[in-house]
Amino acid sequence: MQDLPERSWQQLVGQAYPFLRYEFLQALEETGCVSLATGWQPCHAAVWEGDRLVAVLPGYRKYHSRGEYVFDFQWAEAYRHFPDPETGIMGRDYYPKLLSAIPFTPAGGPRLVMAEDARPEEVLACLADAIQVLLAEQSATGERLSGWHLLFPDTDQTALVSKHWPTPLLQRHGCQFHWLNRDYADFEAFLAAMTSKRRKEVRRERRKVADQGLSLQRFKGKDITPEMMSQFYTFYQMTYHLRGQRPYLTQSFFLQLLETMGDALMLVMAWHQGRAVAGALFFVGEKTLYGRYWGALVEADCLHFEACYYQGIEFAIAEGLQRFDPGTQGEHKISRGFEPVLTHSLHWLHDERFSRAVDDFLQRERAAVADYREQASQLLPFRSNAPG
Repeated sequence: MQDLPERSWQQLVGQAYPFLRYEFLQALEETGCVSLATGWQPCHAAVWEGDRLVAVLPGYRKYHSRGEYVFDFQWAEAYRHFPDPETGIMGRDYYPKLLSAIPFTPAGGPRLVMAEDARPEEVLACLADAIQVLLAEQSATGERLSGWHLLFPDTDQTALVSKHWPTPLLQRHGCQFHWLNRDYADFEAFLAAMTSKRRKEVRRERRKVADQGLSLQRFKGKDITPEMMSQFYTFYQMTYHLRGQRPYLTQSFFLQLLETMGDALMLVMAWHQGRAVAGALFFVGEKTLYGRYWGALVEADCLHFEACYYQGIEFAIAEGLQRFDPGTQGEHKISRGFEPVLTHSLHWLHDERFSRAVDDFLQRERAAVADYREQASQLLPFRSNAPG
């Protein structure tokens, strides 16, 4: 990021989508969360018209598939069984690959950002040419990129890139669960849209948290102190340590975010008998709340639901946000009012034979995801005559 002009980047990107902000991507690099050592070598794309920056696309030369959430581990294994079209040799390495994504962030949104007067077909042709050059190059160590992957573009960008990319792209679907604001006046109005049974269950879950002597409070922007953020990092680490893993992100990353883009942060803290025991960190966009990180030092019934879901819903309603994206996975979100939505990714694989095999798989996978989404929709807890 240091090789790109911060002011020009920000003028293009704005602040509506926090994860494309210069400060966010810069913090990932400056604190060592993304680097060649971690398998995320920055390789951002910038399109210029003279000395004017007209488009940007974050990118990374990727040496594994961790931290992406559009997992292709099976593709990497299958790639070894496809002989090189030039040499016939099998056992090729799928990595490195070229990835256009936000590291560790499975939140849909813009990936390619262009100036208002830029012509999409010209920008995408320029990017496609540059990417094809990278894919064709072989490094001094014999490395060659196996393909290019665009992860979690929003629906509009998926259509735009697919339309103007000079060669066909493979499309992959996934399913997440998001909360949608149906013009609720408050949390009780949201509950009123639910069936009586589910309304009672949500209230019971919230009471359980209070009955265990836990209290929660939300902090936004300048009200979040470095001490709070350091406490939160202790909780965040615990989520990984319980699974025997190291955290992707460092304490210095969160502290730098607080300093450089604290206006986009919202922190929920939980206390028990005056001691901070859990926390959840959210990012605030122009229309969407993003739930990203969570951790706790105690095991408390329903605390995760309260800190990560119900507090987020209350905040979204109070702030007039249209959507709450709480993160990946979790069918348990359905009964709490989170609706199934499709996610997208686009892929271009250098080996045509391998690409055809993946395309066959993706056609069947997309049908399965569509069926899954339809079945999940039937389980939503809302009354049939509820607004929206």
